[in-house]
Amino acid sequence: MKNFTLKAVGLVAVLTAASGLAAYKSLWGATTKLSPPVDAKDIKLPAGFSARILGTDLGSARHIAVAKNGDIYLKLSKLKDGKGICLLRDTNHDGVVDEKKMFGDFTGTGVYIKNGYLYASSNTGLYRYKMNEKDEVINTEQPEKIIDGLVDKGRDNAKPIVIDDKNNVYITIGSYNDNCREKGTGKGMSPCTILDSAGGIWKFNASQLNQTFKDGVRYTTGLKNAVGIAWNSKTNTLFATVHGRGQFHDFYPQYYTPKQSGEIPAETLYELHEGDDAGWPYIYFDQFQNKKIVAPEYGGDGKKTGGEKAINPKVAFPAHLGPNALLFYTGNMFPARYKNGAFVAFHGQSPELKKGYLVAFVPFVNNKPSGKWEIFADNFAGIDLVKPTGPVQHRPCGLAQGPQGELYVTDDLNGTVFRIDYKK
Repeated sequence: MKNFTLKAVGLVAVLTAASGLAAYKSLWGATTKLSPPVDAKDIKLPAGFSARILGTDLGSARHIAVAKNGDIYLKLSKLKDGKGICLLRDTNHDGVVDEKKMFGDFTGTGVYIKNGYLYASSNTGLYRYKMNEKDEVINTEQPEKIIDGLVDKGRDNAKPIVIDDKNNVYITIGSYNDNCREKGTGKGMSPCTILDSAGGIWKFNASQLNQTFKDGVRYTTGLKNAVGIAWNSKTNTLFATVHGRGQFHDFYPQYYTPKQSGEIPAETLYELHEGDDAGWPYIYFDQFQNKKIVAPEYGGDGKKTGGEKAINPKVAFPAHLGPNALLFYTGNMFPARYKNGAFVAFHGQSPELKKGYLVAFVPFVNNKPSGKWEIFADNFAGIDLVKPTGPVQHRPCGLAQGPQGELYVTDDLNGTVFRIDYKK
């Protein structure tokens, strides 16, 4: 695929006074012009769908939010030009994104628009920016701090966010230990004290300023790292996609072969209610046995079942695909079978499937998953993953629905944003 070059646009014609120019740059950072979008012909999609690249080299784009006016906000996990949020805008309302602006001085993953605010997470907390009646951020320099002091130990430290209709904000706090092992041993901590501050999803008040970790409620536990979270307005419940653990053969070769290490446990989709426990680190879900299996750190041997009180996943995906975003589609552009179903962006690859870096679709009927999950958009990698001949080009990471029902996909490897449309 072609990469875009972002060229700076002079602002003198717009802001003639030097002081005015300095103030504008201070507010937004650099303003640059985007090249016209090009067809993303390498992306494989069902009949009738097409993909375009809106821009690339935008930074380590994680999650994405789209305002009603079409403005696109990307949260960056690394600062680019000193900024951590990227705004893409269609300045002349011709349906083509043509301008990029940057703001925010913190890195992170989560971004969400709700009730007149743009919410954005860092790796330790949450901020919000007031928006005007045109759905534009008013003051990029002074966000309000909603939450601070969440655990960040470097590993699996992303803080995805979603807000329900009662103004509760849900934040994932991933585990920084693959399976709560005691250092220097193959045994698991019992109980796993990590669960006191990580390995679950916490609930906070989205309107209350200056909260700390103690102001939150642990909504669900036993989730190793739920990077994809979404509120389902049809069921009025929280859903999450969860990364599974690894290193079975590395630590327990007496129970697991290298092949098994590559193919279990499942990556999972859960429907969550307050107080639910998905069982990590004590159990994992084996999609081949279709059972909850006791983890070897806690006396398991790959066959022993357990976790009677742990909830079951709604969907089990192949291991190591890395589900990084979840979106329930509510638009009208796509065919009817997609309405209220779930899209999942996968950031990794499966040794079992010999596939990865894709967007999947989970059909829902009567508000429940129905039938098998399917690959919706494939070949973001741009190479044959069975016999790779070069580096992976794109890793899907974020999903958002646009005002016309279009689907946006971010890539955090080359900082690319894709737009997917449907036409009969």
